Amino acid sequence: MWFRRDLRLLDLPMLLAASDDATAAVALFVLDDALLGPSGEPRRRFLFECLRALDDDLGGRLLVVRGDPVVEVPAVVAEFDAVSVHVSADHGPYGARRDTAVAEALGAAVPLIRSGSPYAVSPGRIVKSDGTPYRVFTPFRRAWLDHGWRAPADTGADTVAWADPDGTRSRVPIPSVEGLDGPPLPRAGEAAALRRWREFRDDELAGYADGRDRPDLDATSRLSPYLKFGCIHPRTVLRDIADRTDAGATTLRSELAWRDFYADVLHHRPDTARGNVDHRFDELVHDSGPDADRAFEAWAQGRTGFPIVDAGMRQLLAEGWMHNRVRMIVASFLTKDLHLPWWRGARHFMRHLVDGDLASNQHGWQWTAGCGTDAAPYFRVFNPTVQGEKFDPAGDYVRRWVPELRGVEAGRVHRLPDGPPPGYPAPIVDHAHERRVALDRYARIR
Repeated sequence: MWFRRDLRLLDLPMLLAASDDATAAVALFVLDDALLGPSGEPRRRFLFECLRALDDDLGGRLLVVRGDPVVEVPAVVAEFDAVSVHVSADHGPYGARRDTAVAEALGAAVPLIRSGSPYAVSPGRIVKSDGTPYRVFTPFRRAWLDHGWRAPADTGADTVAWADPDGTRSRVPIPSVEGLDGPPLPRAGEAAALRRWREFRDDELAGYADGRDRPDLDATSRLSPYLKFGCIHPRTVLRDIADRTDAGATTLRSELAWRDFYADVLHHRPDTARGNVDHRFDELVHDSGPDADRAFEAWAQGRTGFPIVDAGMRQLLAEGWMHNRVRMIVASFLTKDLHLPWWRGARHFMRHLVDGDLASNQHGWQWTAGCGTDAAPYFRVFNPTVQGEKFDPAGDYVRRWVPELRGVEAGRVHRLPDGPPPGYPAPIVDHAHERRVALDRYARIR
C-alpha cells in the first residue's frame, strides 16, 4: 500500500482493492526528493505531521523510506515478498511518469494496481461529445455534474491487516518539525480534516456563497491543505451535501468542480505546468531587469503601497495560506500592474503555500493572467483599490495584516487620501497607467 496524496484510511479505494488481493499489507510512504526539493517549508512540515498522524492511526506501522521510488518500491516489495503494489492513481506530470517507471521496474510478476484518485472524477474521464477535453470551465462543470461520482469507499484501519515494518533495512524516521521556523500550520491528519469539515458543514456552509469572497470574515472552508494531501476525499464532502440545494452547498460543489477541472487541464496539457495554455501569450512582453526585480521583491514582501495586495502577501508569509479572492487580486497586480510573468508569482506561491497544488496553483495564476482556460481575458484587470473596498469594506482584513494601517479609519484605509502613514510605502506604480500598458501589450498579441 504505497501512500502518496491519500494520507487517510476512510474512503480509500485502494484499501478495498488490497483487501481482495492479500491477507496482509505493508503501509509504505517514500520520501521522494524530486517532490520534497521544490516544496516549500510549510508544505513539507505539514506533510511530515500528516505522516505522523497516519502512523498513529496505523498503530506505528507506517514504513517510511527515502529515495527514488523506482528503486525503493521494488526494494520493499522484495524484502516483504509482496505480490502487488496498490496506489491511488496520480495524474500529474511527474506522478504519471514516476508510476510508469515504477511499474516497469516491478515487472509483470508484481503489478502496480491503481484504484481511485485524489479527485471526485478522475482526470480524463469527462470529455466532450467529440472525445476532446474541455477547455472552458462552465461546460465542464455541467458535464461533471451530469457524470456524477462514486459513493465513498467503505474502508477503515481494519479493512486490511497491517504488517509490522520493524527491522526493515531501509526504514527511516518521519522527519521531525521540531525547531523548524515557519508559520503556524493547521492541525494535520485525517481526524483534523474531518473535524474541520464537520465544523464548516454544520456552522458555516450556509453563509459560504455570500461570505467566501470576503477575506475579512474568515468564511472559507480551510479544507485546501487537507484536500492537497488527501486527508479527506472530495467524495466525502460531496456525499454530505448531496441533498442540499442551498447557495452555500451549490457554491462548494462548484469549487470542487474547479479543482477537478484544473487537474483535467493539466492531465491533458502537462506543458501548462510551466507554459501558457494559450500560446499566443508566448509573445507577450514582460518587464525584466533590476527595476522589475525590485518590484517583485516589494510585491513578495507586501510593500507595494496597495493595502489589499500587501495584506495578502503578508498573510501568505505569516500563515502559509492566502484567501482565494486575495490570491486573484495579488496575481492580477503582479501580472498586469507590474508586468511580470505569471510563473514567477506561481513559484513564489508554491514556495510558501501549505496547500500548494500544481494544477490549481498554475492554472489559477493563468486564469488571472489571461493566458489560461478563459474565453475573454483581455479586460480583466483588477483595480486593487476597488477590490479592497468591495471585499474588505471596513478594512478589517488590511488592518489585521498591515499594522502600519491600523490607525487609519475604515473608509480611508484602501485609498489613503491623506497619504501613507509613517512606515508604510507610497504606491510603487500608478494603476490607471499600468492598466493601459497591460491592455496595449495584450492588443499586440491578439
